[in-house]
Amino acid sequence: MNLTKRIIFSAVLSVILPLGAQAGSEETAKNADIIKIGEVGSLTGSAAPLGKSGSKGIKLAVDELNAAGGIAGKKVQLFTIDSGSVPEQAKMAATKLIKENEVIAILGENASSLSLAMAPVAQANQTPMISPASTNPKVTEAGNYVFRVCFIDPFQGEVMAKFAKDTLKAKKVAILTDGKLEYSKGLAEFFRKTFTKDGGQVVFEQSFNSGDTNFKNQLTAIKSLPTDKSPDAIFIPSYPVEAAYIAKQAREIGITIPLLGGDGWDSSDFSKIAGGVSNAYFSNHYAVEDKSPANQAFVTKFKKAYGELPDGSAAMGYDATMVLADAIKRAKSLSQVDIGSAIAVTKDFQGVTGKITLDSHRNAIKPAVVLKVENGQFKYFTTVNPTTPKV
Repeated sequence: MNLTKRIIFSAVLSVILPLGAQAGSEETAKNADIIKIGEVGSLTGSAAPLGKSGSKGIKLAVDELNAAGGIAGKKVQLFTIDSGSVPEQAKMAATKLIKENEVIAILGENASSLSLAMAPVAQANQTPMISPASTNPKVTEAGNYVFRVCFIDPFQGEVMAKFAKDTLKAKKVAILTDGKLEYSKGLAEFFRKTFTKDGGQVVFEQSFNSGDTNFKNQLTAIKSLPTDKSPDAIFIPSYPVEAAYIAKQAREIGITIPLLGGDGWDSSDFSKIAGGVSNAYFSNHYAVEDKSPANQAFVTKFKKAYGELPDGSAAMGYDATMVLADAIKRAKSLSQVDIGSAIAVTKDFQGVTGKITLDSHRNAIKPAVVLKVENGQFKYFTTVNPTTPKV
């Protein structure tokens, strides 16, 4: 390179380098004013009825936080990745959010099998993860960076088993379980344990697979049981689509006994498929009829944003986000360690689903509600206060 070229090259560098440094400084300053959080949600696949609704609740909370100035003066940036309702995809999504998007916390998943895939990733990277609605007790066993704002299946199973025995006076039950879902298998286990311990009898039990739509064989087998083995109720711990097909087909072949389920039923998809089904009950985290000021304000905001009433997944997504925001405000710093420590001591946080306190295992202590299905519509039936279940 001759002298003239060196002079020109140096002059160009003298312009480019300061501009580059300035751009880098601006980007750093911009990032300093942003709090990055991630969401892994089932926006497609078998768990999508729950995942899409939960995602709406999370987004509503983020929009509300930012409209109020963010958290500690910093805007919240939400990164959402679809798990496709597949555990391996949920795991990869959590990894991407932490490694590439550099989030300081993750919200998700709703489905227990997906949260179980994500939790070890969050724990290994010391990144707080809050599940809105994964009820399988194994989820938070991954470690001290994994939390949830929902009750767990030992409590939910106990609620429905006692409801069957004490309220419906059922002495014999049949159980239909989704063999592909940890949620379904776990809830069935805890229901069975409580029901039989209290003197009840499980007279029939079969499994099916997520995505099945024809349950006539299982239901015909139940209907054909001899009188001394005929169940007084059927427990169906599954997601809403499969539960709805079972409910509809049960009524079509003349099965009229009560149908029971868990929080996985809570979706408008149930009513769309099942039609005017009645005499069914399920445990849930939330009732839209709750007259508390916190819930009524949430219902109003949700309806304005989306043109529909919120379900339990939406409410739990909203609460999980607000619990995280509250912890970030209380944390000593924005480090994952300090945020995790702040989440762990959450006590009496007023959410739209009730007051939330996390126990020493990072599980929420909160009430459950039982909703009744009448003519395809969900109606509040009763509230069951928390116990300390033996896992």
